[in-house]
Amino acid sequence: MQEDHVHLFLSAESRTAPSLLANTLKGITARQVFKRFPEVKRQLWGGSFWSRSYYVGTVGDMTEATVKKYLELGQG
Repeated sequence: MQEDHVHLFLSAESRTAPSLLANTLKGITARQVFKRFPEVKRQLWGGSFWSRSYYVGTVGDMTEATVKKYLELGQG
């Protein structure tokens, strides 16, 4: 696992926009980190905890175990 990004493996209803899900998760987590660790915000260039970008993919016919193994091996 690399130190500069996070992998999340989750499911959502098909009508849920990936952008809404990503931005909601990023907003909530950033607020919580800044609340618990105010010094983090002062150390960040531009005050942003997350970058603006994200990646969303589908797993198709792969099983949950296959995806987890792929991520644990550092391939993603």
